[in-house]
Amino acid sequence: MYTIKCGGKDDDFKAGELTRYGNIELSPCAGVLNYGQGLFEGTKAYRREGGGVFLFRPQENAIRMQTGAQRMCMPSPSTAQFVDAVKQTALANKRWIPPPGKGSLYIRPLLFGSGPVLGLAPASEYTFLVYASPVGNYFKEGTAPLNLYVEDEFHRATRGGAGGVKSITNYAPVLKAISRARDRGFSDVLYLDSVNKTNIEEVSSCNVFMLKGNVLSTPEINGSILEGITRKSIMDIASNLGYRVEERSITIKDVMDADEVFCTGTAVGVAPVGSITYKGNRVAYKTSTPLVSEKLYSRLVDIQTGVVEDDKGWIVEID
Repeated sequence: MYTIKCGGKDDDFKAGELTRYGNIELSPCAGVLNYGQGLFEGTKAYRREGGGVFLFRPQENAIRMQTGAQRMCMPSPSTAQFVDAVKQTALANKRWIPPPGKGSLYIRPLLFGSGPVLGLAPASEYTFLVYASPVGNYFKEGTAPLNLYVEDEFHRATRGGAGGVKSITNYAPVLKAISRARDRGFSDVLYLDSVNKTNIEEVSSCNVFMLKGNVLSTPEINGSILEGITRKSIMDIASNLGYRVEERSITIKDVMDADEVFCTGTAVGVAPVGSITYKGNRVAYKTSTPLVSEKLYSRLVDIQTGVVEDDKGWIVEID
């Protein structure tokens, strides 16, 4: 794993180092433990048929972490430092990268207040740490369509909060909703806006899209929705393939009337939705091929594996 530290918010991150994966030591008074001052990112390293190893748009993760750090009153590594740390971690764990088509190496960058702070204030020291793990499919259903439950009691985020950045504080609060949904046989939860409870926002850890005719829509970024990197990539690909792409407010009524629904994220890739249940009303969507979500994901994978030329500079080859 890769680790680098710096002092308070006016300090800069210097040179980091690779060490064997293991436990870390923290003060009981660390800012991250007491006040949740922390962010994380998620990216992947892939192996190509020819044996090369590459990353997908790591610069975007770096920029998103910088945006989150500003919101959470933390210094952040530069884009160059972030990408270099991810590269070093991927290469140091190269033997764990699955063969092409069998999975990927999930890379988890963390930025957190490691310095002690008893009063409510920014920490006195910050740690940027990167570790990795080989992964396969995110959902237990594998590539089978997801069955989502619309949650109208618990909310993932609220306007003015930290839902638009990848704060560690956004994730533990959804565990109760996920657990309750899975106990009822659902794959995951689709959350509504906390103000009117009429517009869809996100699934627990991924963005959501709906297709109606030739129009592909996704909830607009409004401060409570995370701007996913896979989301951005799918929007670009869909536009290039001739779909009209919209970022807008999407009501629960809109999504229940969609032709096709799918989720996107670094961990999930592109996952089709088979059904959505809201207030006891279950709506099933098209799940037989050809699906537009499959078409978009196939093009994304083709870019990642070199079948289609990467004319956008998304691929970063590291070996």
